[in-house]
Amino acid sequence: MHAPVVIDTNVVLDLFLFEDPASAPLREALEAGALSWLATAAMREELLRVLDYPQLARHLCAEGAGPVLAAFDRHARLAEVAPRCAFVCRDVDDQKFIDLAAAHTAELISKDAAVLSMAQRLSRLGVRVAPCWAPASSGAAA
Repeated sequence: MHAPVVIDTNVVLDLFLFEDPASAPLREALEAGALSWLATAAMREELLRVLDYPQLARHLCAEGAGPVLAAFDRHARLAEVAPRCAFVCRDVDDQKFIDLAAAHTAELISKDAAVLSMAQRLSRLGVRVAPCWAPASSGAAA
């Protein structure tokens, strides 16, 4: 079974819009099918909404948000909305990522300070929180 991951919207942007070199190992693992990226329809809707922000328009190619959404659709496995977990994030927009990661004991990849501040608490639920992903054989996420 592939390791489950939940990926926050900002990291999705790094992966498929900005092509951030720090996200290359995650992108490669997704493309190789080594990870099971779990997401919900609400997460896709959030991505679509964020891609419509004027400040991102200059980063989009001629096809607009299409290639980023296609990458999401190609790699993410849609899951049901998860029940609220024991820990509540101070940023309500991030709760859906936390809940899904907790429900599936998945690694949560997020650069959001509100999510990262919950890492120790979420570890009690078996959820590893990291700002970027690295293969387990390399020791730890950077």
